[in-house]
Amino acid sequence: MMYIILFAVFCGITLTAFLKIKLNQKDSHEVNAEDRAAVLKVLDNYMATFNSKNPKAWQATYHFPHYKLTNGKMSVLERPGIPDPATFITLKQTGWDHSAWDHRNMMQTSRGKVHVDTQFSRYKADGTKIGTYESLYIVTKEDGRWGVKVRSGIAE
Repeated sequence: MMYIILFAVFCGITLTAFLKIKLNQKDSHEVNAEDRAAVLKVLDNYMATFNSKNPKAWQATYHFPHYKLTNGKMSVLERPGIPDPATFITLKQTGWDHSAWDHRNMMQTSRGKVHVDTQFSRYKADGTKIGTYESLYIVTKEDGRWGVKVRSGIAE
């Protein structure tokens, strides 16, 4: 009988501690309006600078180190610099002219970090769609500035 009482007390203490942590937790699936606008602006700038084929401006939307997980390989860009020029060369060979967001859904947030479920499409100059791709972007606020920290996608 004593073990049952001790077990019940233990469960009660554990549940109380868990609820206090959950109620005070700052993580959420909701993004406040100010952060939402800032994250969307970073992603808009990310896409605009990518489409301008300007690596320096594109990297200005990153935080460093910057991580990219594609096809099971993680690459790390430790600091600003010229990214792999093959990115634009390879895309140009497909007839790529520009890309556009199809959706950007903010899934989770914590102080200074937002996970964004994205989908984008690539287009030729005449507007013909080349393909549609899903990705996860992690956008962080560091030193008072929002930037893309991690990209994980399945786009070639």
